[in-house]
Amino acid sequence: MLKKLLSFSLLILLFSCSNTTEKDFTTRFEKSKGTETPTYSNVISFYKKLAKAYNEISVFEIGKTDSGKPLHLTVFNAEGNIDITKIATSPKNRILINNGIHPGESDGIDASMLLLRNIVQNDSLKKLYKNTLICIIPVYNVGGALNRNSHTRANQNGPKEYGFRGNARNFDLNRDFIKQDTKNASAFSEIFHIVNPDVFIDNHVSNGADYQYAITHLFTQHNKLGGKLGVFLETQMRPFLEQSLQQKNIPITPYVNVWGTTPDKGWSQFMDSPRYSTGYTTLFNTFGMMVETHMLKPYKTRVEQTYELMFSMFDFTIQHSKELKELRANAKKDILNRKTYPIAYKVVKENPTIFNFKGYEGEYINSKVTNGKRLFYNKNKSYERDVKYYNNFTVTKEVNIPKAYIIPKGWYNVIEELKKNKIQFTSFRRDTIMNVTVNHINNFKTVQSPFEGHYLHYNTSVNTSTDNVKFSAGDIIVDTNQNGIRYLLETLEAEAVDSFFNWNFFDTILQRKEGFSGYVFEDIAAQFLKDNTLIKAEFDTKMKADTSFAKSTRAQLNWVYKKTPHYEKAHMRLPIFKVF
Repeated sequence: MLKKLLSFSLLILLFSCSNTTEKDFTTRFEKSKGTETPTYSNVISFYKKLAKAYNEISVFEIGKTDSGKPLHLTVFNAEGNIDITKIATSPKNRILINNGIHPGESDGIDASMLLLRNIVQNDSLKKLYKNTLICIIPVYNVGGALNRNSHTRANQNGPKEYGFRGNARNFDLNRDFIKQDTKNASAFSEIFHIVNPDVFIDNHVSNGADYQYAITHLFTQHNKLGGKLGVFLETQMRPFLEQSLQQKNIPITPYVNVWGTTPDKGWSQFMDSPRYSTGYTTLFNTFGMMVETHMLKPYKTRVEQTYELMFSMFDFTIQHSKELKELRANAKKDILNRKTYPIAYKVVKENPTIFNFKGYEGEYINSKVTNGKRLFYNKNKSYERDVKYYNNFTVTKEVNIPKAYIIPKGWYNVIEELKKNKIQFTSFRRDTIMNVTVNHINNFKTVQSPFEGHYLHYNTSVNTSTDNVKFSAGDIIVDTNQNGIRYLLETLEAEAVDSFFNWNFFDTILQRKEGFSGYVFEDIAAQFLKDNTLIKAEFDTKMKADTSFAKSTRAQLNWVYKKTPHYEKAHMRLPIFKVF
């Protein structure tokens, strides 16, 4: 049985009356009675001073962010300063906490400062977490934190000042984990692989409906996590966290995934694809969750409950350390044994989870601003009511897992992403012809307005064939039998929702670089059809069956052109080749 943790308020009282020989690590949050959060420079200064006073704390600078400043990693290790190169292979429980991805959502920034200070200043807590490495990114979105204001979080109840959602280049960093347009995301991937966390926590504040809870959880979707990992998350981790917080008199609910409507009719679980933090960390078999406190609840309450949730998760990792590590270690083998990998899902509407939800009645009243109605949550009409939670998803598309992918060296931007994510590969030593599986883009749709710097593709489909392809010395071969197998499948399979194709890495293949002039190609086409009777028969059949085709001489010539050797092989062909 774990030793019961001291409550948040009792710990604060103890440390405010602590030995005068200790340095004063009272935070701005505490001095302001829970109404303010520190500036970025104060946060980093706090951790550096804490590291100087307590050798259990180490602070590292990793890479650069778009702001020009480095990303910091703070690590608690009960045995003292730790060698950064030994974190990933440490037998201890490894937990990575990310704060300030949206700096206006600063709850985790303050909660983490209090958490590490309280641990190092309390012998019982240091002992309790002696086998845990607590790794914290103090502020991830540095540029956004430096863009401090009191106005951009119009729906939020405190703190008084905070950072801005966009980073130094106005990216939303919680859409950048796969495409990694920002230096922040590149530095994060470096930190992530330095830590190789068993558990990942990303601290946020939610928008949306109103209800009685001050905190909600958003675990990575368990069917997407899949296999034994997904079952363990849904049947062990989530219930433990909920029960642990309940014992602390903190009610918690799954993230209320409704917008502009009331939650009493239920909702589906949020599907965290790899563009999001927990979707990304899942690709390396890390158990991930987002903490979503509620924007309208007092800032002090939100910080205190975030603090308690993190301790509850620490306790879970202690009790289930062996299972966590065994499940992660076996995940690669389990994926390969399945032979296929799911890349698309839909929510299951049958047999939802039913649970008791604490909400407020939603009403529609006359607007004081517009000439219409507005949604109003009546806090004088609270309720507890069973709601439906659609937290199961079923696979709608899957792909066969190849033995390897081959990528021509000219696609260096993709190869750089593989390197950043510690994907292992080898290179051809000489020019080589191989029979491989080839994918051509068959169809796709594209968003009509820019999304995070991209015109994102979706509903992508491919045609598959085999062909003898010549590869050059230096082209790379990526074996799928490695820990990054999920990462490879989710990025290199064009039909996956956050594939490199969908994020525009390969848009140049969508445009033909060569063409024909009709008056010149006419004679070539006629001779080609004369010499290829089967293609001529196919052409005649299409002329009879497709009326729009029969009316367009340009379409007819183009059809023939695409059958001839003149048509460039690179058009619509993905430069990702598969070996089975």
